[in-house]
Amino acid sequence: MLFPDSVLLIFCKAPIPGQVKTRLQPALNAEQATNAHRQLAKMTLDRAVQQPLCPVELYCAPDANHAFFQDCARIYPITLHEQYGIDLGIRMHLALDSAFSRYRYALLMGCDCPSLTFNDIHQAFMKLREGHDVVVAPAEDGGYVMIGLNSVQPTLFSEMVWSNPQVMANTRRRAKESGLSMYELAMQWDVDTYQDWQRYLEVVQLKQQSKKTGPSSFNR
Repeated sequence: MLFPDSVLLIFCKAPIPGQVKTRLQPALNAEQATNAHRQLAKMTLDRAVQQPLCPVELYCAPDANHAFFQDCARIYPITLHEQYGIDLGIRMHLALDSAFSRYRYALLMGCDCPSLTFNDIHQAFMKLREGHDVVVAPAEDGGYVMIGLNSVQPTLFSEMVWSNPQVMANTRRRAKESGLSMYELAMQWDVDTYQDWQRYLEVVQLKQQSKKTGPSSFNR
């Protein structure tokens, strides 16, 4: 592995109809939205293990017992872990705290960001090794899709109002107030709305076309 002292944590919900990708409805029904969630999760895992970069841990909610997670553990070189905590900030902090008991550096990401690449993940680890305290991949909607740390930083997660356009701005402010060195990766986008899902499908279609026509066509 390129980064044996590092770990990639991926947060994922169990694909239960009516509980995942609800903002894709009513354009998609509950089962279709759930299938979209599965597809995005598998896309994320495919990218994470594209090369032997580092250990990959899938953090499951509400637990790791769902058949989807068990299948993922059989297909991919990952380990399963459960998310704990009453809100996203606590769950992220606890997952990272656990990671730092075993690894020097840690990245945490969701499972619905098509624009994030293997190279972005590699760059994030490199920036942490270069001495940055925090590495973040900001999102177009004002949040972020991935955060990396070299130590536990509860101030970045406690009492944060999530799922709003100020998450990234508040993270920048908190990092600055704490004297942390932050490096920002390129802007990303994730799949929250039906329009995002359509955007993702267009990217998939273009990639499939590029495979048919060769490297001179669209390639990313």
